[in-house]
This record gives sequence, structure tokens and C-alpha cells, in this order.
Amino acid sequence: MNDMKILMVEDNREVSEMMSMFFSKEKWDVEYAYDGEEAVNKFKSDPESWDMITLDLNLPKKDGMQVNAEIRKISSTVPIIILTARNSESDQTLGLEMGADDYVAKPFSPMILIARIKALHRRALLQGIQTEETTGKEYDIETKHLMLSTSTRKVLIDGTEIEELTPKEFELLKALASKPRQVYSRDQLLQMVWGYEFYGDERTVDAHIKKLRQKIETVGPQIIKTVWGVGYKFDDTEVEK
Repeated sequence: MNDMKILMVEDNREVSEMMSMFFSKEKWDVEYAYDGEEAVNKFKSDPESWDMITLDLNLPKKDGMQVNAEIRKISSTVPIIILTARNSESDQTLGLEMGADDYVAKPFSPMILIARIKALHRRALLQGIQTEETTGKEYDIETKHLMLSTSTRKVLIDGTEIEELTPKEFELLKALASKPRQVYSRDQLLQMVWGYEFYGDERTVDAHIKKLRQKIETVGPQIIKTVWGVGYKFDDTEVEK
């Protein structure tokens, strides 16, 4: 992971300076943006060059939500970790629903942020390898009503495409649909989709499931079921066209 390039968007220079020591130890190439406009301009200058973005929500000129939205219009795949105050649970959830991949609550331990970055980057690399390996297979998963292709990232329900799925929404749906009617706990989904266990937070899963369900409902009936007290499962056996 020594060749990772990170954009840290953080208006508090003390936080940036603190993290720079830890980033240097990892030998990562890191650039800093201290307001929302600078962040968007830096990302736009070379969108394909960034491997990771850490994004504070409380920024001057453009807030983090605006920055997140503008970056997602350019790239649906670059991993984004939002940084939020501990008491702003609604911001955490909203950020995830808007396409961020994960969040870390402030004040945070630098080692926790480093661990989250590594886990998210590992998962992104693994997803890229899986996509290459499945090239040539039109659809990897076919159930009664759903067809999913890892190589093209295309998802159809009864022939209608679900558009604009974020990478994490796609991976969640793939994980659930790979074993229909199997119930997964939130912790299991964190491990399968985000690639870590005890650093996780169940709200991360819930927020992504909520957004995924909204997108599914634009083209068809709900196929992700809540199993109360346990977790979630994929089941389209009772869905009618």
C-alpha cells in the first residue's frame, strides 16, 4: 500500500499536521485541502490519480456534503471516508447515504483512521481483482428476478437496470444476493463488504441498506428484507413481476 495517493480535506491544520506524521510513516503520497473549493478543484485536476479521500464535513466555502456530492458526480468509485463530530449522528448517516464509504468520528485516534484507510483500500483493490477475473461472464448472479454482473457493475431487476449504485451499495447487494435467503448480521456485512470487524459501526450498514432499498424501489419491489434482531437477507422468491 506504499503507492497510495490520498486527498485529506480538513480545515483544521493541527489535525492535518498530526496526521502527516502517520501518513509519512506509511509512505503514502498525501495532499491537503483546507476548504471545500480547494478540495473539489484538486480532485477535478486529476480524478483518476486519487486512491482515497478523507473528508471533514465542517468546511469553509463549501461544506463537506457539497464536496462529497460534487466528487461523486465525477467518480462513483473513489473511496471516501467522512470525518464528523461525535455528536452529529445525523451527519454521519446523511454522509453515508450520499455516497461516502465510511466515517470516523471526531476526536479520533490516528491509528483508527489509518486502519480504516487500509481496510477500505484493501477492499477496493480486491473488488478490482474480482472484476478482472469475472470479465467475460455476462452475469455472475442470476436469481428469480435479479441479474448482477461484476465485470460491468450492471444490476437488473426484471430487465430494468438499477442505475447509479455506489461501490458499497453494489457490493452489499452482491454479498446478499450471492446466497439468497441467508441472513447476515450487520457485523458479518461489515466484514464482507468493508473488510474489517471491530472498527465497524452498525449505522454504516443501515445507512447503505436504506439508500440501496430506495434505488431498488425506483425499478421494482423490495428484495432486501430485514430480519428483526438479526440483520438482513436477500429474498425475491415471493416477488411477482
